[in-house]
Amino acid sequence: MKKILLASAVAFFASMNAQTKFGVKAGYALSKLDSNENNIEFDGVEGNLKSKSGFYVGALVEHKFNNKFAVQGEVQYANLGGKAKVSFPGGVTVTEKLNFNRIVIPVSARYYATPELGIYAGPYVSFKTNTTAKIEVSGAMGNPQAISQGEEYLERAFNDNLKSTDFGLFFGADYDVYKGLFIDARYSFGLTNMIKDPVQGEKLKMNFFQIGLGYKFK
Repeated sequence: MKKILLASAVAFFASMNAQTKFGVKAGYALSKLDSNENNIEFDGVEGNLKSKSGFYVGALVEHKFNNKFAVQGEVQYANLGGKAKVSFPGGVTVTEKLNFNRIVIPVSARYYATPELGIYAGPYVSFKTNTTAKIEVSGAMGNPQAISQGEEYLERAFNDNLKSTDFGLFFGADYDVYKGLFIDARYSFGLTNMIKDPVQGEKLKMNFFQIGLGYKFK
């Protein structure tokens, strides 16, 4: 009887282990800051928020319950954020690129519509690592010292006034193109007001789209 129990336990563990896969992924991220104030204002001049290009790299673990259902957890390093663009009279434009570098941990429930096509959705949590800013001026000669001071001011302001953690939801799909190599696309939208101490109901959230390649080890 002991041998039978031991054999069944080994068989169960082996089958469970066979259903668990590890992998890596990387790709392009397009993110945008979403404020309840449609426009931003600087010295009486209005501007607006724009999307910013970035990247992500990460690792994943997937456990399949059967051929149709699975769960997947990931850890990503993602370069996210957004841009603020202000146009002044005379054709001068100032663009502030804000890089919110974050550790993102998504967890998803997965459904395999076909053996190759997986559809998924779930929550994520992200943690702030650091924030960097880049100011670009077009249509006029910018003062390098003033630009550098402006970048430092933005970095301090966002590092000091944004929460270290935020939450959101995401949904997407991936497709196995060849022996574990897959393409993946998803959209994530933040639910947390990222501002620590909002004034007069101000809100700032972040949404981002990701597309890339990954590989699941057999």
